[in-house]
Amino acid sequence: MSDTINYGLLMHRAMRGLMSELLTEIGKNGLPGNHHFFITFDTRHPDVAIADWLRERYPEEMTLVIQHWFENLEVMDDHFSITLNFGNNPEPLVIPFESVLTFVDPSVEFGLRFEDQEDAKIEEIPESPMVELEDDDEDPAPKGDAEVVSLDSFRK
Repeated sequence: MSDTINYGLLMHRAMRGLMSELLTEIGKNGLPGNHHFFITFDTRHPDVAIADWLRERYPEEMTLVIQHWFENLEVMDDHFSITLNFGNNPEPLVIPFESVLTFVDPSVEFGLRFEDQEDAKIEEIPESPMVELEDDDEDPAPKGDAEVVSLDSFRK
C-alpha cells in the first residue's frame, strides 16, 4: 500500500464513471431537452478507432458534438462507441474513456476536465492553523477570515 492517497486518480475514476453512466442513459433514452455534449479526446491514444481521414485531419485531439444526430451509442467498461454524421457520411468511432480530455454540456454550464494521471503529482495540502480555545465564550476565528480553496490549486 502507498503512503499517500491519490485523490486525483480517484476523482478521475469517479468523473469517468459519471460520464459512462450519463452516456449509457443517453444511449437508451436519447438527449432530454436542450442538452448536448462536446467531448474532446486525444486521437493519439492507441485504442482510439476513427477513420484515417479523421485522424489525418485531427492528429492530436478532436471534439465530438453529440446533439441532433447520432446512432449506435454503446458504452462499455473502458470505452464508448458512437456513429456520427460528418458531411452526410456516417462514421463509427470508438473512444476509450482514458483518451477523453474534456466533457462539456454547455446547455447547463457543466464540464469535466481530465488531466494525464501518469504525469500528475500529488501535492501536499497546506496545514490549517490550529486554534486553541481558552474560554468557551470566545469566538476562535474572526468572521470573514475564511479561506476558499479551489480544486485547481491541487492540479499539476
